[in-house]
Amino acid sequence: MKSSTQALPFNAMLILLLLLVAPASIAAITCSDVIKDLRPCISYLKTGSGTPPAACCAGAKALASGATSTADKKTACNCIKSTSKNMKINSKLAKALPGNCGINLGFSVDPNIDCSKYIYYKYK
Repeated sequence: MKSSTQALPFNAMLILLLLLVAPASIAAITCSDVIKDLRPCISYLKTGSGTPPAACCAGAKALASGATSTADKKTACNCIKSTSKNMKINSKLAKALPGNCGINLGFSVDPNIDCSKYIYYKYK
């Protein structure tokens, strides 16, 4: 049996390892961040046509820049999905938004997407 002084370095090492690994799986982005970034897109996604407004694309680009990890993308995907179901948005405009703004979110903007099964590609 190890003495308590021998176990201390092992426990400290274990805690340090957990602290280094755990943050990688936690989303740094919140649904509030996603909503704030995409707020300028709401009226466009409901009744717009053609090219999205510059403020909308700026928000979408900010979201794409902020959602870098798989956890961030899943959070963003779930937030967009749940929020868009409560608003009557034009699904064609929503799906085309990333391409029309020149970004790739790593998932489709679609109220019917299954965020738990979607493959999150790293965007350029």
